[in-house]
Formats: sequence, structure tokens, C-alpha cells
Amino acid sequence: MDELAQLVANGIATGSIIALGAVGASLVFGVLRIGNFAHGDYVTLGAYVGITASLAIGLMLPLAGLVAIVGTALFAVAMEFLLFRRLRGKGSASVFIVTIGLALALRHVLYLLAGSKTYQYPIDQTVVFDLGLVRLSPGQLVVIVVAAITIPLVSAFLSRSRTGKSMRAVSDNADLAAVSGIEIDRIAVYTWALAGGLAGLSGVLLAILQGSFDPEMGWSILFLIFTAVILGGIGSPYGALVGGLTLGLVMDLATWSALPGGGLDTRFRPILAFAFLIGLLLVRPQGVFGRARLR
Repeated sequence: MDELAQLVANGIATGSIIALGAVGASLVFGVLRIGNFAHGDYVTLGAYVGITASLAIGLMLPLAGLVAIVGTALFAVAMEFLLFRRLRGKGSASVFIVTIGLALALRHVLYLLAGSKTYQYPIDQTVVFDLGLVRLSPGQLVVIVVAAITIPLVSAFLSRSRTGKSMRAVSDNADLAAVSGIEIDRIAVYTWALAGGLAGLSGVLLAILQGSFDPEMGWSILFLIFTAVILGGIGSPYGALVGGLTLGLVMDLATWSALPGGGLDTRFRPILAFAFLIGLLLVRPQGVFGRARLR
């Protein structure tokens, strides 16, 4: 049971990062109908902005994380004005190609500026916090604490704030929302800012959890983020939160040694995520929280 408790803690840490990244990607698709394949590289950008603020400027980790959130949010908003607003109404294929191009461009710009070497946040990863049933590394502890604060705040923002309600209204029916007086362009900016900020936070947390990172970091988690989005129902931010946490737990619990065959080898966890996605979509194609649509 000690191993099971440890795997649950590991799964919560992993799932929290996926959930925070997924809610932003889900909002962008739900509100703007854009599948942003550069979202993983936004995550990487957040990690680099944070490490620059920490090492070059000398900010403490919480302030460096805040700089990463703001910096990535500003970048996402800038891309809205420079790219995506100009492409509105041009067709999904054009936007799809642009997001892939943006991902590649951003990744290689990071390679040019920072090189291919790995970076580490100034945290002693050798320390272990013994909490009785579970033992947590500093990275895991930071991720769980930050996620425990951030996820309820994001949920409250979407459900109670005027801007959050407007985002959900546009996601449900953009034409009806526009007729009711909601400014679609303004909501688009807010959506990109929130998605970019959450991606930046996810990047810092993922870098801390892994211990080190390079420009390829966001690419490795992009599939898991989109899996969580689909699991929760495309366009459903609450579903993305639940989908991310569920995915993290499933992947880690599948390695439990008490399972038949001694559990799954950790190398095959991404395969499990893909299989889990296929299985759910066969039963419920619209995702857990998505609504079936008549064609």
C-alpha cells in the first residue's frame, strides 16, 4: 500500500501539469476553434523565461515563475495579433499549418538563443520530504502545492467571473454570444492570455519536476496535453482539468507492481495514454464532458 500511495502522489504531480496545460489548449480550441500545436512550445518558452529570470536577473523562484506566466501570456497575445487574428476565417487547414510552423520556429529560436544544453532551476533535487506514506522530491512538492492553489482558482475564474462566463458563452455559441453583446475579439485576447499564462506555469513546474530541461521539453508533453483535452471533451476546460489529472493517475498507477505481470514498464506510459484515449473514444467519442453533436 505504501507503493500505491506513492504512485498516487506521483500521478497527481504529473497529472496536475498536464491539466494546467490542457485547460489552456482546450479554451483556445473551444473559444477560437484553433488547435494550437505550438502549445507545447509555449510550455517550453515559459520554462526558459523563468530560468532567465531566476539565473540572469536573480529573482527568487516564486517571482521567476510569475515572470514566466506573464512573459508567456504576452507572447501568446502577440501571436494573436500578428498571426491568428489575420487568419480568422481562412480555414482550419491554414491555421493548422501556421501553428506547426510556429512550433518549429519557436523551438529553433530557443535552440539559437540558449543552445542544446540542459538547464536546471536552483533547487536541490537530492532532498526528499518524508510525509509518512509518501516521499516527495522538492519538485513534486512544489508542483502539488502550486497545482492545489491554481486549479481551484482557474475553476472559480471560469465559473464565477464575468470574463470566464463570457469565454464559456463564446465556446458554446459564438454567434449567439456576439448578438448578446460579448466582444469576440476582446475575449480572444483574454483567452490567449490565460492559455499562455497557464502554459508558462506548466513549463516552470515541468522543468522543476524533471530536474532539467531543453528546447524539446514541450514537444514531449504536447501529446499528453491534447490527450487530456480530448478525454475531457474538446472545448471543455473543466473536462481538460479532470482529463489531465485522470491521465496522470492512470499512467502512474499502471506501473504498480501488484498488478498482473508486475505492472507496466515506465517506458510504455505514453503508449498506455494512447490506448486509454482510444478505448474511451470508442465508448464516448465526444469525451467525458463533451456533448454529442448531431451531424
